[in-house]
Amino acid sequence: MAAIADLPAAALREEWVQLTRRIVPKVSPSVLRLAVAWEIQAKAHDGLSVATCQRLEQLARAKTLAHGTQLGVRLEREWRGTLHIVTVDKDHGIRWNDREWSSLSEVARAITGTRWSGPAFFGLKQKRRAA
Repeated sequence: MAAIADLPAAALREEWVQLTRRIVPKVSPSVLRLAVAWEIQAKAHDGLSVATCQRLEQLARAKTLAHGTQLGVRLEREWRGTLHIVTVDKDHGIRWNDREWSSLSEVARAITGTRWSGPAFFGLKQKRRAA
């Protein structure tokens, strides 16, 4: 990591390509130095979690904002005249109709009979307003 501070711009760009297998972004050498350092650290620690990657993609697209479920949360949704209540227990288990489910999307699919995003169905995902 210390060697990155002394790398000339050309060597820094080479390091970026070698690390990421992507083209070099059009940024200043000081920003590229930070990006290279981050990539090295991410590789050393097995990268980002799936949830973090999804959240970053979501923010990059700037289309929706999903709120994560917290322990003990109770979600309610009325569908075709029936109120459906889902709870998230202490082990992040999802309960609906006295049964355990592996995801909110599975529950939404069981309720509607079609493929739904569970967070969208239960109102955890909202469209972002144009800036």
